[in-house]
Amino acid sequence: MATQAFEDIADTFDFLDDWEDRYRHVIELGKAMPPLEDAFKVPATKVEGCASQVWLVPEISDGVFRFRGESDAMIVRGLVAILGALYNDVPVSEVLSIDAQAELGRLGLNDHLSAQRSNGVRAMVERIRAVAAAA
Repeated sequence: MATQAFEDIADTFDFLDDWEDRYRHVIELGKAMPPLEDAFKVPATKVEGCASQVWLVPEISDGVFRFRGESDAMIVRGLVAILGALYNDVPVSEVLSIDAQAELGRLGLNDHLSAQRSNGVRAMVERIRAVAAAA
């Protein structure tokens, strides 16, 4: 069910044995994302429940879900990029069927993120799911 972009990340994680290397890769994924314009960093797009500041801007066009995002923390910015790989370009009707916890578990993230970061990821997934459910 995962997108090719997410599968590519999973393949890279399989290749990287050390968690420090995996964390560096997550940070690199975040650095590669285009920055979110300041005009979108507003309370309406801010994700509550994250220790860091996180903004998600959903876009649904022709029945396809996408979002842009940003965080003030590099590791969280990388997590936003991973969620983008998981959800972007998916038909909005299929967004709710994605088991983000299971997919992120394939990367080992469930076991290697702090409780605060895990709560933040859950909050981001909940926001994504809420937007898709309302569409």
